[in-house]
Amino acid sequence: MKYLFNISCFIVLLTLFSCSTGDKRVFDGTIKVSGTLTNAPEGKPVLSQFVDDSNEAIDELELKSGGKFEYELKLEGPGFYELNLMDKKIVRLALYDQDVQIFYDFDDENSLKIEGSEDSKNMLKIESIMTEYQEKLNELNDAYFEAMSKRDQEAIKAIQNKAMEMESVQGQKVKETLEEMRGSFAAMAGISLLNLKNDFLFVDQLVSELNEKYPDTKMIQVMGNQLNEMRALSIGQIAPEISLPDPDGNLVNLSDLRGKYVLIDFWAAWCRPCRQENPNVVKLYNEYNEKGFEVFGVSLDRTKDAWVKAIAEDELTWTHVSDLKYFNSAAAALYQINAIPATYMLDPEGKIIAKDLRGASLENKLKEIFN
Repeated sequence: MKYLFNISCFIVLLTLFSCSTGDKRVFDGTIKVSGTLTNAPEGKPVLSQFVDDSNEAIDELELKSGGKFEYELKLEGPGFYELNLMDKKIVRLALYDQDVQIFYDFDDENSLKIEGSEDSKNMLKIESIMTEYQEKLNELNDAYFEAMSKRDQEAIKAIQNKAMEMESVQGQKVKETLEEMRGSFAAMAGISLLNLKNDFLFVDQLVSELNEKYPDTKMIQVMGNQLNEMRALSIGQIAPEISLPDPDGNLVNLSDLRGKYVLIDFWAAWCRPCRQENPNVVKLYNEYNEKGFEVFGVSLDRTKDAWVKAIAEDELTWTHVSDLKYFNSAAAALYQINAIPATYMLDPEGKIIAKDLRGASLENKLKEIFN
């Protein structure tokens, strides 16, 4: 199981987005960064800006009597910044057209307070959500590695299901929070907490609004291009055709299964999580196949022997195809697959209705469809 959130991804994404809804906000190019640091250690706060995928230092801030500081910052537009408080505390800021005040007591880890900049206040909300979720994920990963060391397959499956449930609940919480701050460009920093596959429409709308307000911003255009590449695989779209050989060398088309609910299952004989999920898919296939459920297995194996052997061992009786090109498979490229297992659920018309279903989520979806 992989970590569902990566701190470095959060920092990189901060550089990509800045949006505002309603009338375009106007700024004069200069704001004031000020505040008070209580019980401060030796040293100076360092103000940095996120540019592309790096954090570039701007200046050191002088501390005056009582730990007060004040700095005039010139801006070319909305952006994301970081105030490093002597390596004891990192304060992330979203700065545009409002002054910001930062207050922190080094003797109280939870004392951070931000005033003035509404965008920076929203950043604090996003970081709070991020921190809470990461703590839960750390606990879950510890449990997962313990279960792996004991080879406790039941515990592993339960933890994987819990992780998917947590991701779903977290995604809804993030979207509700971002909706509340929709007038702030800082809302887009929270995009790293969402699953782009499942939350495509939500993110697409945010980026569209951003592009209307800042049409000449290069990084917004980069994100827009990324979304355009994903658009063909979004919920509601007709799934791109897959035409690959079956184990006997016969060319098989995904569209041949139109009229049924189809699970496109990207897997491989060498993929242990895939093999662990196969018994669950077999059970559900046997239960729902006569009602109109089919599986279209796309293998990312390298050799036919390994592929065919795994099909036989796991008793996978549905349609199987592969070009035996590992992640260089034409189907993997078409569906932007960079990790397996990965799944797409299609309705009888061939439209994508869900993604990354497995375990309990796949079972619940099939119950929803057929029961």
